[in-house]
Amino acid sequence: MTWLQRYKLRLYIRSSFWLFPALSVFAGLIIAAIVSRLENEFGLEAKISTDNARGILGMTAASLFSLVVLVTSAVLLAIQLSSAQLTPRIINIVYRDPSRKAVLSCFAFTFTFSVGVLVRIEDKVPLISAYLAAYGFLVNLGLFLIFIDGIGKALRPSAILSTVALIGRDVILSVYPRQLDHTNMTRPGPLTLTDEKPERSIFNQVDGVMLAFDLEGLVLLAEHHDCVIELVPEVGDFVAAGDPLFRIFNGGKTIPAGLLQSSVAVGIERTTEQDPMFAFRIMVDIASKALSPAINDPTTAVLAIDQIHHLLREVGKRYLAEGRAFDQKGELRLVYSTPNWEDFVRLAVTEIRQYGRDSMQVMRRLRALLQNLVESLPDMREPMLVRELQLLDNSIKRTFPDIEDQTVAATADFQGLGGSREAHISRVARRKKAAARTGS
Repeated sequence: MTWLQRYKLRLYIRSSFWLFPALSVFAGLIIAAIVSRLENEFGLEAKISTDNARGILGMTAASLFSLVVLVTSAVLLAIQLSSAQLTPRIINIVYRDPSRKAVLSCFAFTFTFSVGVLVRIEDKVPLISAYLAAYGFLVNLGLFLIFIDGIGKALRPSAILSTVALIGRDVILSVYPRQLDHTNMTRPGPLTLTDEKPERSIFNQVDGVMLAFDLEGLVLLAEHHDCVIELVPEVGDFVAAGDPLFRIFNGGKTIPAGLLQSSVAVGIERTTEQDPMFAFRIMVDIASKALSPAINDPTTAVLAIDQIHHLLREVGKRYLAEGRAFDQKGELRLVYSTPNWEDFVRLAVTEIRQYGRDSMQVMRRLRALLQNLVESLPDMREPMLVRELQLLDNSIKRTFPDIEDQTVAATADFQGLGGSREAHISRVARRKKAAARTGS
């Protein structure tokens, strides 16, 4: 099985809401047959009438079937309403939740097990099967109550944002594994490949978004053919059929095109596996929709900024100049694009600043984000943050003609509105004050 086949299979299993409930249907029928055979072999029989047993099991099966229909309908409706209010890009994340799959699988299993036991009742009632079906219904009833409570809480903006932030943190740690320290404070120089033109270009075959690529496999492939491979699109980019996918330098003329193309996964929608920007994209979309005139919910936007703040700080602490992969001998084998610090900051701040320019709450929370990052991150991250602070000041001056409103909007507040404490003074402000004292 190729890397692409394994990736698609893994992605399909994670994203499918029906797969495990469908498998549990077959599991219920098989286990019902196995338990029934054991009961017949050992002569295990319940001391209740067959009519009562048929009635109880029939009611159990009918109730569980209704429960499955009710749960799936409630999930679909809740997801549609939540995605319409927040962003459609959360649908796949909600479907991936393993606990929801487990509960629905338990419902389907108990339903088919009860039906399997019901059709085997003739002149006597099986002991273990009947009790498993009856008490399994009670267990499922409890799971149903927990499920309904959980799905309602899980689709709140704060819960969705927290889930997205946790996913984004895991992706950031995997894509940027190295911490920023004194050994890598400076960016590497521009990459110059020895050939002016690539010896080969490999083109994409299907339209879609680049989801992931096989980094280790491409490095081994380039090492085997003694060449340098450049992956042209960045993870998250849309690539059409016929767009360049790879460029090969310094050899590699015998590499099969299909082998390279099977090292890249292309799909209809971005995923979070190797795309650190996608988590930011989801949270910014939630904030932008909350700030739209139709919804007008700046508090939800502030909740999004809370998560963006801590996720952006995690990015700022890591070495972002990835994009070069070497073999075991230290020779360059693969070149690929990854977002830099400026890309993350622009995505995290620009749209929220534009859509939230009329909200003092958003302006104050954005300032707290930027000033706190100036204080807590290394100096090399500071210029982009200072530039965003200047843009924020310009936006406040254009939006609020009243000087007092400008002063209020320009105050950093981690709660947006409501924090009475003075905001932390940024390192830039401290330096200006120290310079002013020295000059005086």
